[in-house]
Amino acid sequence: MARPSLEVADILNRHGEAYLARHRLSRGQLKVMGAIRACRTAALGGHVMACGDCDHAAIAYNSCRNRHCPRCQGAAAKDWLADRQADLLPVPYYHLVFTLPASIAAVAYQNKAEVYGLLFRAAAETLATIASDPRHLGARIGFTSVLHTWGSAMTHHPHLHIIAPGGGLSPDGARWISCRSGFFLPVRVLSRLFRRLFLEGLAALHAAGRLAFQGNLADLTEADAFASMLAPLRRADWVVYAKRPFGGPEAVLAYLARYTHRVAIANSRIIAVDRHRVTFRWKDYRARSTGKGRRKTMTLTAHEFIRRFLLHVLPDGFHRIRHYGLLASSRRADTIVRIRQIIAATTPDDIARDDVPVAAAQPEQASEPHPPCPCCGGRMILVERFAPGTAPRTILAVRIDTS
Repeated sequence: MARPSLEVADILNRHGEAYLARHRLSRGQLKVMGAIRACRTAALGGHVMACGDCDHAAIAYNSCRNRHCPRCQGAAAKDWLADRQADLLPVPYYHLVFTLPASIAAVAYQNKAEVYGLLFRAAAETLATIASDPRHLGARIGFTSVLHTWGSAMTHHPHLHIIAPGGGLSPDGARWISCRSGFFLPVRVLSRLFRRLFLEGLAALHAAGRLAFQGNLADLTEADAFASMLAPLRRADWVVYAKRPFGGPEAVLAYLARYTHRVAIANSRIIAVDRHRVTFRWKDYRARSTGKGRRKTMTLTAHEFIRRFLLHVLPDGFHRIRHYGLLASSRRADTIVRIRQIIAATTPDDIARDDVPVAAAQPEQASEPHPPCPCCGGRMILVERFAPGTAPRTILAVRIDTS
């Protein structure tokens, strides 16, 4: 696949040094900038592939594999999705979104590990508690949560996307309890419990001295000021959104492919870059119109573009994809097998055949590790690996592949 004509790496290469001269960055932000700028260049080394049937050869530079790099996440998502196919169940799946209020988002930015972690815990406890209530579902559920910290314009907008099967196991583990058709759990009830659990957790973090405040938030170090900031949030409506169920297992995988390894902006959205500005496509979700009416372009100074992109660098070691309940990693495989057996035993054969998940289909043939020769279709052979910062020794008419 041909690389986009413009990339985040191009913007960082053109304007990164000037930005660094004027701004103080964290170690994590510096690491991300360096990785993206070096990705698939000689700085990371690479290898030479040559065709065994003709004289064609190509240099392929190594990827940085940084999780914030727009170039690298496509391949990472593909590998991750291959593993997730085995987890799919023959039931409807639901998509929920838990969003933090804007005033909390400012606190979250200065305390990413603590507040983002609390967001995961509060949302997970909310779903598990309401689902286990006999008045709603009365079952133990499982789900996957994915953290996004951006809006379409790359502003700081932390929220969780959650994918959950439409049902769960009975308390004794003997039955599968399906949710009502087209309805998972009541969002108003979820919203209120989520608000209470999150604010209680945030107050506990503050009382334990685990939150830091800088700049215009410095006053929140004081307990009274922090309590005053939280007070109106206890009465506000918090956004918990539940979408319609997916059309089937294939739709679940297609959604996950778009969301799990997404970064703040895809290279394909960048339209133009000049000496001072960057123009990109974005969606205005507040616009009343839908479809094309929401699709707009935005032009920022290059430095503002870089600032917004770096807002979303996560702390080292922080997991932005997490599995809970029945899908928790420790015993997920055994649990999935047991649930499938329970569902199969209680589902008519004609319905079961219509709802077989993607994982039950015959696996596709594994693709070759290297593409065929673009000139003659022959087999490309690895002839040399070269270290970062060095050039290949092989003397051939080579093509450089940065796709």
